Amino acid sequence: MEGAILTAILARLGDALATSPFDAGAPAPRIPWPGPAKDIRRGMLALRVDGVTAGYVDAARAARLAHFDEVFRVERDTIGFVEALADAPSRTAAMAAVAHALAREGALTAWRDELYAVCEDFGAAPLFLLERAAARYFGIHTFAAHVNGVVAGDDPAMLWFARRSPSKAIDPGQLDNLVGGGIAAGRGVADTVVKEAFEEAGIDAALAATARPAGSLYVERLHADGLQRETIFVHDLDLPASFVPANQDGEVVAYRRVALDGAAALIAATAGPDVVTVDASVVVLDFLRRYAAFGERSRG
Repeated sequence: MEGAILTAILARLGDALATSPFDAGAPAPRIPWPGPAKDIRRGMLALRVDGVTAGYVDAARAARLAHFDEVFRVERDTIGFVEALADAPSRTAAMAAVAHALAREGALTAWRDELYAVCEDFGAAPLFLLERAAARYFGIHTFAAHVNGVVAGDDPAMLWFARRSPSKAIDPGQLDNLVGGGIAAGRGVADTVVKEAFEEAGIDAALAATARPAGSLYVERLHADGLQRETIFVHDLDLPASFVPANQDGEVVAYRRVALDGAAALIAATAGPDVVTVDASVVVLDFLRRYAAFGERSRG
């Protein structure tokens, strides 16, 4: 990857992310990660549940939540549940009512009718379940699975990108990884990969199951609808040169297959019709660095 392109990529993503996406065990980039301009959680109130920090809410949203006094105790720097909401089922029911009220006010993105498990660690018993559209409002830690669609037999190797539907609530019309989706309550990483691979690109279960786990990346960003805190489980999937994606769920409107230098140029772009989502850009940057390091080892 050329130095100028890498500089542009890091400048773009360093503005948007709280921490470097690079795995601590990976070789350091030639250009240092610029880091965030400020502590993006500063001034936020922690949502505390059973001694666990489950989310972060800014002062304006905390003031709104204080009106739900049958659900929350809002203090100077923390938000907690009232004593009557002492278990996951009661908190889930209360949060459903709050989320519906916020949605009616226009405070959330489009309703998804899909629940996220709010938990201390991935796979742990949930503290409560929450409608996906409210995840950023409450700044909960979410989890997603993304797949790099790789055509490695070509020279040069190529990557598939998907263009998000213009009707998507988040990042409409932008380019994305070939496959990517949030992990809903009750689902695991592998079955999310298989589900999303078919829905978004028409990849059958047998092929999707060959996707190779390639670690995880953490994204933390401020948005108009709240705070995104997301761990992305990254996968690489080798696809034959003859493969043509076919969307099944209406969330993707087009696809592009580009060489790796073209992929680098795409994730550096900050404007125009071919901007890549920040989440996908981090995943692609991680892939490009891993692919380059593999190539250097194989040549050495």
